[in-house]
Amino acid sequence: MRHKNKSLLLLSAAVLAASVASQAQAAMLDDVKSNGEFRCGVSTGLPGFSAPDENGNWQGLDVEVCRGVAAAVFGDPQAVSFTPLTAKERFTALQSGEIDVLSRNTTWTATRDNSLGLNFAGTSFYDGQGFLIRKELGINSATELDGASICVQSGTTTELNMADYFKANDMQFQQVAFDTTDQTAQGFDSGRCDVLTSDSSQLAALRLQLQDPSSVKILPERISKEPLGPVVRQGDDQWFDIVKWSLFAMLNAEELGVTSENVDDMKANPPNPDVARLLGTDGRYGEQLGLSNDWAYNIIKLVGNYGEIYAKTVGADSPLEIERGINALWTDGGIQYAPPIR
Repeated sequence: MRHKNKSLLLLSAAVLAASVASQAQAAMLDDVKSNGEFRCGVSTGLPGFSAPDENGNWQGLDVEVCRGVAAAVFGDPQAVSFTPLTAKERFTALQSGEIDVLSRNTTWTATRDNSLGLNFAGTSFYDGQGFLIRKELGINSATELDGASICVQSGTTTELNMADYFKANDMQFQQVAFDTTDQTAQGFDSGRCDVLTSDSSQLAALRLQLQDPSSVKILPERISKEPLGPVVRQGDDQWFDIVKWSLFAMLNAEELGVTSENVDDMKANPPNPDVARLLGTDGRYGEQLGLSNDWAYNIIKLVGNYGEIYAKTVGADSPLEIERGINALWTDGGIQYAPPIR
């Protein structure tokens, strides 16, 4: 009898825990809805990923990810406010509840995923750390950087990657650290260091901010894996799913050939069951998230699929002109891949 009572107590505890968790999750989405918008943490200014334009409107790949979430939740991609954060501020801002999503060129690592009370909701951009150097130095490989002074942003994985690389190659370096990406680029441009190191995508963006972009080049080596993507607090599983599947909807849409231009025709006459499920004409996949069943349709119609937002922010239609490379879909030789909606 004691065993039976113990089992009942354990079952009751599990049910109570599940109920409390469910209430917490529901409260998160309810709070976002009651605010009429959600809060997205972005960089202090990184062209192509998150930076305000001349009118103060935020633009970039990380920004579009958050606008996709806003479209899914509210049917309005503008129902999001952006908070610029330095690398040192970003995790504290998310942990404290100052922001609801962090979408700020942030690398997914074991420590960040396992010890900060946070969950990474997917990879919006696969990157790798590189080195930007003045052409006049005549250096063509990172293996030639022994003794170099290197500008780097503090509070990032970049510092550790750089130290590991130089140690592994038995080379010395002098670190010159700055708090923000702008300060790091300005330090390099003013001659404070010989080399600027960051994720290669950031180097492509920062290069455009220099006085003479044609005077520098990015060395060919990539010394790390940098999967970048949106982050949420742990414990908000429903919100975690919404952010995650908003990104997945963009990827699935590109794979299925659904764009902001043809999405209405596709919804009216789905060419296959996968498109019907994506656009909400078959199944209740939106209801499973606590949203309307046209959640993915709203993302694609109002923001675009992954290929569209990539092209206009960092790709062929942008000043950065970063090739898709490993960020191409898995069907096109890249590694971008989303679970199916079914």
